[in-house]
Amino acid sequence: NDCVFVNTDSSLPGMQGLEVTHVHAFFSFQYQGEVYPCIVVCWFNKTSDAADKDTGMWMVRPGEGANNTAEYVIIHIDAIYCTAHLIPVYGTEFLPPELKFYHSYDAFHAYYVDKYTDHHAFEIAF
Repeated sequence: NDCVFVNTDSSLPGMQGLEVTHVHAFFSFQYQGEVYPCIVVCWFNKTSDAADKDTGMWMVRPGEGANNTAEYVIIHIDAIYCTAHLIPVYGTEFLPPELKFYHSYDAFHAYYVDKYTDHHAFEIAF
């Protein structure tokens, strides 16, 4: 249950050319003698065209397909740029004790893209 930056437009700088995805599985298949390494992901959608003015971090929310359900897609592993760290937007209520860390990408409605997690993220998530 990791998140990664996916390069969607290398002509744009930073987060403008990147998207965040939640990785669900890695797999590969062979077709006509060539191996294709892939990942199953769900996209996050940016909430605006710029970083949040107060935090300096971009905000994302889980992408939804038809019927407001998660939309799973398969992409080539070479599309991964690097790992991404998301910080949930918590709200005002206490979290339920039964909430486990592995549910965190499904339990919140919005996330900050943490550009302070390391120097690589700081350089790309602007």
